[in-house]
Amino acid sequence: MRLNQIPAEHVRNVFGQFDRFAKKIEKRYGVSIVLRNGEICVEGAPEQAARARDVLRELLRLSMDGHEIEEQNVEYCMILEEENRVKSLRDIEGEIICHTVQGAPVKPKTLGQKEYVDAIRDRMIVFGIGPAGTGKTYLAMAMAITAFKNQEVSRIILTRPAIEAGEKLGFLPGDLQSKVDPYLRPLYDALYQIMGADTFLKNMEKGLIEVAPLAYMRGRTLDNAYIILDEAQNTTPAQMKMFLTRIGFGSKVVITGDKTQKDLQPGQVSGLDTAERVLRKIEDISFIYLTSKDVVRHPLVQKIVHAYEEYEGRQNAGRVHDKGRHRQKT
Repeated sequence: MRLNQIPAEHVRNVFGQFDRFAKKIEKRYGVSIVLRNGEICVEGAPEQAARARDVLRELLRLSMDGHEIEEQNVEYCMILEEENRVKSLRDIEGEIICHTVQGAPVKPKTLGQKEYVDAIRDRMIVFGIGPAGTGKTYLAMAMAITAFKNQEVSRIILTRPAIEAGEKLGFLPGDLQSKVDPYLRPLYDALYQIMGADTFLKNMEKGLIEVAPLAYMRGRTLDNAYIILDEAQNTTPAQMKMFLTRIGFGSKVVITGDKTQKDLQPGQVSGLDTAERVLRKIEDISFIYLTSKDVVRHPLVQKIVHAYEEYEGRQNAGRVHDKGRHRQKT
């Protein structure tokens, strides 16, 4: 099974350094990929060869459109091919939100991320729910910074509940800001990368950007602001209600959370779970669910998240089965 002539300047981009992308595709589909006279030949069972060819064709098209092929692109192309949606990858091209201080484009890399970004753009309140590595916070931050630079809002407010992640940290030294900074560090990191440390600090000194624990939101009304609540799975229902009722005119809100990584006390109901049940039918509030397919960190992270999803699915199915057996006995 053959592809059209591949320009020499695109061979390394499509095949990867030391042919690592081609080897990944060969392993997935059980085929052999060979470059002969500037033409890619895919040898193997006809159906599998056709599938590998579709992936290679899409990677070549991405390369010819000026994209630097990464391992995540290869993995995602193969996922979409398995769903017979490989051509859907074209839907996310050209969607650049902003650039980092190093000049790298910040953009959605999966269809789930594209849906998330579109929802943030179109709705007043968006809940982004999904596992680690899906870009929930980073993309929301990029959208907030872009809106701030375009003067669509007058300030950015970033918040998250200050809850220890399964560890007892004891008494932390320093003033109040020093005590809460460790909980907010991921938000600072994203701001530094997208906005630059100097610009961020100048705007923070002016009060135009605020990074604070969720408890600081009580009693305030937040007008004309871009507000991001991170780690929402660690809020209580009362905290979530308090936060949502702070929203004023001209504001946009993004709430992110990973329901599989709760650090609440055993038996404590998550405010994210409650909000999901209570607010689902309200117009102008959108719930976007990202999955392991939307993980854009190292491909191994995607496999880890997927393995945990499968494990937790089996655990939940087992609990349902046990409850059913218990009812039958009673």
